[in-house]
Amino acid sequence: MHERSSVAELAESLRAELDRYSPGGKLPSSRALVERFRVSPVTVSRALAQLSAEGLVVTRPGAGAFRAEPRTATPVTGDTSWQELALSADTATEIVPRSVDASGVLVTLAPPPPGVIEFNGGYLHPSLMPEQALAAALARAGRRPGAWTRPPADGLPELRAWFAREIGGSVTAAEVLITAGGQSALTTALRALAPPGTPVLVESPTYPGMLAVARASGCRPVPVPADADGVRPDLLEAAFRATGARVLVCQPLFQNPTGTALPPERRREVVRIARAAGAFVVEDDFARRMAHEDAGPLPPTLAAEDPDGVVVHVCSLTKPTSPSLRVGALAARGPVLERLRAIQVVDSFFVPRPLQEAALELVGSPAWPRHLRAVSQELRSRREVMTAAVARHLPEFALPYVPSGGYHLWLRLPDALPEAALLATALRAGVSVAPGRPYFCAEPPAGHIRLSFAGVAGPVEIAEGVRRLRAATDELTA
Repeated sequence: MHERSSVAELAESLRAELDRYSPGGKLPSSRALVERFRVSPVTVSRALAQLSAEGLVVTRPGAGAFRAEPRTATPVTGDTSWQELALSADTATEIVPRSVDASGVLVTLAPPPPGVIEFNGGYLHPSLMPEQALAAALARAGRRPGAWTRPPADGLPELRAWFAREIGGSVTAAEVLITAGGQSALTTALRALAPPGTPVLVESPTYPGMLAVARASGCRPVPVPADADGVRPDLLEAAFRATGARVLVCQPLFQNPTGTALPPERRREVVRIARAAGAFVVEDDFARRMAHEDAGPLPPTLAAEDPDGVVVHVCSLTKPTSPSLRVGALAARGPVLERLRAIQVVDSFFVPRPLQEAALELVGSPAWPRHLRAVSQELRSRREVMTAAVARHLPEFALPYVPSGGYHLWLRLPDALPEAALLATALRAGVSVAPGRPYFCAEPPAGHIRLSFAGVAGPVEIAEGVRRLRAATDELTA
């Protein structure tokens, strides 16, 4: 049995038996629990630690575990109604009121109810994560000399150098800052480049987490429509001219949610237009390490071809590994780097050294290229299964673009099918999907859904999830 499930089961058994003991009464010894429940001493220790954290058990070194005294204090019910006025007054003088709406992000983070197939996820299924390689990297990292000391504020030099090589071009380690994942890097970049009240140009549709960051910073996201080749240069130029914006955030490779990639000529146009407007391009290169097996040679990063410091590059190790390996990089050149560094330090001081050391161990091990190859093959296979299932069961749903990287499909709903109703009906049918509305910062042109093929167990679940979505659609259109 898996260690984590054994700990949970033992903790539940001990919790159910606590009434047998009076407050302060001693529980059986660890050895007795090992023999009775046929588990390891480590499992017993962890289960008792869990009950201790819940305030149900007190452990005393050398004496054993005892039932905790009951809590007699009655929680005080306060009056927090004053906060409504305080929070409202806080935005009275703001040009663009700050709003923190995390619903578009939470929908991809919240685990679905038991038995529901998860098409709304944003991370790899545990079966695709390099758990053994991560565990080995973390163990090796913990044994490194000074692994628990304070790291340099900019990040470990070796890790910065690795990211610089990955970004390519003439980017150097001195131009890279280590961040706590891609979301943290995006937050730092927008805070550094876009003062409160200013517009920020974004692809439409785009990643809801970036829209949430912009709005929480008091910025105003302005949509620039995209087509099958990504953001449209003609509309981008018009948007810079009309708004006076000084920042564009884009995902040139395997864009979220459309999956599109900017072709070479358009890549050059985007950077040229931003440079002419005196603006920065924040390049969110989140999915480069999730290219499918049939993707072919990948284009270089925008940062690799930008000697003038127009591009601020964001990337992360989180997506291709584990949601808990929150290690990323922020790269820039010129005076803006100092501003980015200052905000990064003020916000978080530094990324914990053990996590940086573990990341360094992982990417330097033979397991790393093997893992990337395995993920590349599996994502291609899953994409093909889901694409075929959608074509067979949901032919009226438009799939304008089949990506060669990333982990999802972007579907346009039939005009007569309401997006919100489909989501609710699908959940009752046993499949969760990501709504399209949060991906637009203005009114969406139609209803959409995003289906992830990376967060489920495998092809069988993908096929079954699409069949359940068909059943939900039939229920609404009957």
